[in-house]
Amino acid sequence: MLRKLLLVLMPCIIFMTRRSKAAPSASKTLIWGPGLETNIVLPARFFFIQTVDSTGRNFTTSPGEKTFEVKITSPTDPYARIWIQILDRNDGSFLVRYRMYASYTDLHIQILLKDKLVAKSPYVLKGAVYHESCDCPEPSGALWEKNMHCPASFSQIESDLSVFPSVDPDHNTHEILKRFGKRHSLCHYTIKNNQVYIKTHGEHVGFRIFMDAFLLSLTRKVKLPDIEFFVNLGDWPLEKRQASEKPSPIFSWCGSNDTQDIVMPTYDLTESVLETMGRVSLDMMSVQGHTGSVWEQKISKAFWRGRDSRKERLELVKLARANPDMLDAALTNFFFFKHDESLYGPLVKHVSFFDFFKYKYQINVDGTVAAYRLPYLLAGDSVVFKHDSIYYEHFYKQLQPWVHYIPFKADLSDLLEKIQWARDHDEEVHHPHSHAHLRFSYENKILHIKMFFIEHRVLSFFMLFELLLFYGDHLSLITESWEN
Repeated sequence: MLRKLLLVLMPCIIFMTRRSKAAPSASKTLIWGPGLETNIVLPARFFFIQTVDSTGRNFTTSPGEKTFEVKITSPTDPYARIWIQILDRNDGSFLVRYRMYASYTDLHIQILLKDKLVAKSPYVLKGAVYHESCDCPEPSGALWEKNMHCPASFSQIESDLSVFPSVDPDHNTHEILKRFGKRHSLCHYTIKNNQVYIKTHGEHVGFRIFMDAFLLSLTRKVKLPDIEFFVNLGDWPLEKRQASEKPSPIFSWCGSNDTQDIVMPTYDLTESVLETMGRVSLDMMSVQGHTGSVWEQKISKAFWRGRDSRKERLELVKLARANPDMLDAALTNFFFFKHDESLYGPLVKHVSFFDFFKYKYQINVDGTVAAYRLPYLLAGDSVVFKHDSIYYEHFYKQLQPWVHYIPFKADLSDLLEKIQWARDHDEEVHHPHSHAHLRFSYENKILHIKMFFIEHRVLSFFMLFELLLFYGDHLSLITESWEN
């Protein structure tokens, strides 16, 4: 599995890492990733390059953004339309991503260092290599899971579905529409013979486009089970009944400690996956290629920008105004609260997300629900401070405080203390060879982020598929469907 391979490779890579003044070695440099496999079909495929010198030591700083050249060709089509980007991660490694605009046979990937083939290049993806728009579903779900190197289980799925030992679709439809159909925005999906049928309920249903797109992308990759389910198109999770009170199963983008919604990847993340190298500029890959200055040159402050969608955000801005030497936080828009400039200062212009990483520390504070920027912050090279919260996204169970982020209290009462601690322990927080007793270190963070990155290109598809597969096991036979 990709996760196991990554867990094996990355500690070895980190262990070997030293600052190297030698030239990159074509034979010693390492190349790996799902973009080198035929059957891992993604909107944009990708793989990694780790620069290594002739002594076997990893580069830990950039050898130069134009160090490597990548060529992708097909012997059956001399005019193959493939867009390639090489992202310099400024730590000695590169992320190569490519998006295909047609399907090809026997794709050849060459990685070159001064005209020398690197590692085991050329890599040949044998057979039919499908592009994102190819309607080429794998008939066997089990084979698709194997090809995608999917994990045997996903704890959030198991936890969410354990509340629903069985589901009667007719009763479920009646209950959900009775309780939520008028006051909330819902989409009732039916999948039959790998076709998607839709019926919307409520006034504001525009967000269905994100779920529609992801489901249709999935049906082009694998045959889905016949199933019907409801998706909550709003921000807040809906089902507040406890397990003993017969809750209704509703799929949502966000969960909370006091609700029973079935959590799936957010619309923001799924769109960034589908539109990588397309309509969106911010995605999990682009972040890693735009993290700005090296750690030593970053500004030693905590940084935050956003709108007034939670009272704690206002308190954060007040805290920053009182402590400008430690914290740069400002509001870009007022919508929920009255704007009092004497308390919160003037509104400021939006800042490019990539410019966030000019700062060493990033603050993540809830908005109306969980702040959906968290995965992008984690993908960068700053240290993330995360707000204690009742809300969570589908991947939160994989995160550990003091490993992947520094926690701070919901009322912000210890935030300044935590920022000062990070400043006082700069080596422990970020140095790659920290000997600190505290678990937060560069090794832990970079290992997690690489795995995290893999998961949200590949596992976002897996998680939705598994949700539908396991949820389908709880359903009675589908009794009806709707035409689009």
